[in-house]
Amino acid sequence: MELEYSGHWQKKKKYRSDITNEVIEYVIENSAELTDKYWIDALNAITRVPPKGRLLKVIYKRLENNRIKVITAFWLD
Repeated sequence: MELEYSGHWQKKKKYRSDITNEVIEYVIENSAELTDKYWIDALNAITRVPPKGRLLKVIYKRLENNRIKVITAFWLD
């Protein structure tokens, strides 16, 4: 899986250093594809991350077969 970043995520990533690429890939692979409330073409993934037990939400878009654009990611609890 190849990840691309939006401008928003590039700015927020330095403040959320505990959200790594591996964690984002884990959440996307282990969650159902939920449609976003505001953007029709964006998808949401929400899953508990095992070592921490916290819920992570990732908002992303599928560009091609194996490319994903990460819009943002944040902890819910």
